[in-house]
Amino acid sequence: MTTLINNIQLEPKDYRSGIEPTWCPGCGDFSVLNSLTQTMSAQHIDPFKSVVVSGIGCSSRTPLWMKNYGFHSVHGRALPVATGIALANPDMPITVTIGDGDCFSIGGGHVPHAARRNFNMRLFVMDNQAFSLTKNQASPTSREGLKTSTTPYGNIDAPMNVIELLLSYGATFVAQTFAGNPKHMTEIMNKAMAHKGFAFVNILSPCPTFNKVDTFVYYRTRVQDINETHTDLSNKAKAFELAATVNDHSKDENAKVPIGVFYQVQKETYGEKLKALKARIGAKDTRDMNEIFNQYRP
Repeated sequence: MTTLINNIQLEPKDYRSGIEPTWCPGCGDFSVLNSLTQTMSAQHIDPFKSVVVSGIGCSSRTPLWMKNYGFHSVHGRALPVATGIALANPDMPITVTIGDGDCFSIGGGHVPHAARRNFNMRLFVMDNQAFSLTKNQASPTSREGLKTSTTPYGNIDAPMNVIELLLSYGATFVAQTFAGNPKHMTEIMNKAMAHKGFAFVNILSPCPTFNKVDTFVYYRTRVQDINETHTDLSNKAKAFELAATVNDHSKDENAKVPIGVFYQVQKETYGEKLKALKARIGAKDTRDMNEIFNQYRP
C-alpha cells in the first residue's frame, strides 16, 4: 500500500530511518515495528508532520528506527511528554510506544489522566510481561509464578488487568492484539490510528530471551478475536465483561486470550475543548498580551 504526501508516494519502508533495530532475534517488537510502518502508510501520516514518543525500555527505542520526528524521553514519562506536544500542537498525529513496565509501573500515574482527558494520541504498549532491557525483572503484567531476577521463587503478585484499567480510566478506544498475528495487529493499529481521541492498544509481544512461558507458541493456540461476536463496541458493560477474562489463561490452560477491539466511542477531544475555551476567553478579553503582562511587571 502506498501513500501520496506532497505528490510523493510513501511505502511502509519510507517510514524507517535506515538504522537497523537491535532487538534480540525473535523479539515480537520487530513485528510491531513493521505493522506500525504499514499503518502510517495506510493512514496517510506525513513523517515530517508527526511524532513518535517513547520512554525507556526495549520497545521504547522505536523512535530511533522511525523517520518521523521522535522523542526518546525518560523512564515512565512518555505520556507527559506526549501531552505537552498535544497541547502545543493538537492537530499533530502523536504515537506513543512503550512497554508494560514503562507504562503501568514507573509511568502508571500518568495513564489515567491522559486517558480521561481524551488527548488525541495513540498509546501502543508492547507487553512482554517483564522488564527485559534491565535483564528480567517482574513487571505489573507478569503472571503469578513467573520466575525472574526479582522473583526467583516465582512471582506472587496477581497480574494487572490493563484492559479493565483503561476502560475505567475513560479511554475512548481500548483494544488488544498479538504480535504473532501481523494481519490482526495491523488491522487494530489502523483502527486506533484512525480514531479521534485517546486510543490504547495492548500488544502481546513475547520476549524470547527472558520470558520462556508467554511465548509465540503459547499465545498462538490461545488468542481469540472477540470481534467475531462482539460488534457493539459502544457497550461498555460488555467490554468490561470481556476484559474480565484477559488474564484467565494464566490459571486455566483451556482459557482463551481475547484480542480485538473491546470498546470504542467518539467524544470531544481535549484539543477541541481547549480550542473552544480559548474562543470563549478571547471573546471576553480583548487585551493584547503586553497589556496583560504589564499588570505583573514591577
